[in-house]
Amino acid sequence: MGGKRQKLFKKTDTLLSRETGTVFKKPGGKLNICLVYPNTYHVGMSNLGFQGVYGLLNGMPDVLCERAFLPDPEDLEDYLKGGEELFSLESKRPLNRFDMVAFSVSFENDYPHIPQILELAGIPPLAALRGPREPLLLLGGVAAFSNPEPLADFFDAVFIGEAEALLPPFLQEVRKNLSSAGGRKDFLEKIASVPGVYVPSLYEISYQPGQPVGQITGRKPAVSGAPVPVKKQVSMDFFGMRHAISTPDTEFSNMRLIELMRGCPWSCSFCLAGQVYNPPRRRPPEDIKKEISEALSAGRRVGLIGPSVSDYPGLPELLRIEGVDFSITSLRAGEKSIGLLPYLRGHKSLSIAAEAGTPRLRRLINKKITGKEILETSRAILEAGMNLRVYFITGLPTERDEDVDALIDLVGKIRSSQASGKITLTVSTFVPKPFTCFQWHPMENPEVVKKRLGRIKKALNAMKGVSVFHDVPKYALMQGVFAMGDRRLSSVLLAMAREKIDYKTALRGEGLSEEFYIFRQKGAGEILPWDFIDDGVSKEALRARYEKAISEARE
Repeated sequence: MGGKRQKLFKKTDTLLSRETGTVFKKPGGKLNICLVYPNTYHVGMSNLGFQGVYGLLNGMPDVLCERAFLPDPEDLEDYLKGGEELFSLESKRPLNRFDMVAFSVSFENDYPHIPQILELAGIPPLAALRGPREPLLLLGGVAAFSNPEPLADFFDAVFIGEAEALLPPFLQEVRKNLSSAGGRKDFLEKIASVPGVYVPSLYEISYQPGQPVGQITGRKPAVSGAPVPVKKQVSMDFFGMRHAISTPDTEFSNMRLIELMRGCPWSCSFCLAGQVYNPPRRRPPEDIKKEISEALSAGRRVGLIGPSVSDYPGLPELLRIEGVDFSITSLRAGEKSIGLLPYLRGHKSLSIAAEAGTPRLRRLINKKITGKEILETSRAILEAGMNLRVYFITGLPTERDEDVDALIDLVGKIRSSQASGKITLTVSTFVPKPFTCFQWHPMENPEVVKKRLGRIKKALNAMKGVSVFHDVPKYALMQGVFAMGDRRLSSVLLAMAREKIDYKTALRGEGLSEEFYIFRQKGAGEILPWDFIDDGVSKEALRARYEKAISEARE
């Protein structure tokens, strides 16, 4: 064994030795699946969806599921210089020796890692160039079922919807046809019959010719059996993703994450998760109590997660359970959250999402909270002896300088509380997302965003006990391009991985532009890359909501 491989194996063994809940199975007679998170171990193992799919697959007797991740930067050189193929954690088997390699993708900025991982694994990134001996490449996760098109050329099949609803029928069809004599194309046509399974190679896309970059002019099945549209699949028998493996080497060190609910009743206009995970579903309190008891028996802390945790009806009863150190993602500003604070004493900090400083912008984004509720909830958290984190967005449609001034003024009023707790602002840049009513709206000019961020930082960093953090605008722009992109971006991602260039350079090299994807107003009749997905909400209804919101915000 080479020195670099031995070093990589030793690090893997160290990670495994610190885990509890890891599943080891013999591969014989089973469907062998490697589940990949396109970021590092630390990031991927902090993701409950990734953990839940690992547990779901390994709960099936005839399925073996192992894991792989993007190597840490210091390990990447060992893979490249040593000519090592990327391998799974559990058996240290190269990814190209599995029946299937399934990527779980939650964030657009992880897209460039996907072709990089495939090349490290010795798997041709482009599906059209893979032979019959290559693994089947699958894509799932929230990014996949909102707009999979920028990744379409890499994957054989994409899950449009939730894993709990899709995996059982999909694997049943795979078992029937994996060894069929008809070849890969015949196999892909058969699995495309499973509701919610999208096979990109079975569709043809046409574009307007010439420059500037042409819009999509048509989309049609290349074979008679390819479904149109592809309907999102949702698990109505909702039992929540289960935290499979505990390890100190994650963001939530030795914490058992418990999913209280999925989907959101508030429908904020900018929020992708609030749309694609609808309809809202809540787990029964008795199921949550059972999982809390399991965590308590294992000596774990408990993290309760969901899009609006404070709206879970049985939350006060859960928080009264003795002996459990609860962690909550964030609270919604209002009396209900203030009423929960006595149960959360001892916490170092709590978060609320204010999003905007003026009633006008909060109405625009359908954020149904008032400035008074933000102020009162924030002060109550500080006066309870905790630190406060407040989330805001800049660059929202129709945002003006006075909206930024109002944000600064609101934080100043919160800080006027005599409590000593620290206030941290996290300011993100608005990025339009598919299936939200802002999917037609352009992003704000990055120079305007930088100016407003500078204004916020200058005013608030001067206040005692207030800190401001914000995303890097260039990464927000990249996120926007990949969120709103079409199938032509697969070549951009491949160029980024192979040539080690940034997304702007890669776009230019392919004759594409940021202007086309994120800096122009899209027309009501334009064919959008994700229009083939039936999400349960009509495009016409979304457009009407968008036009009404923009019209009212400009009055």
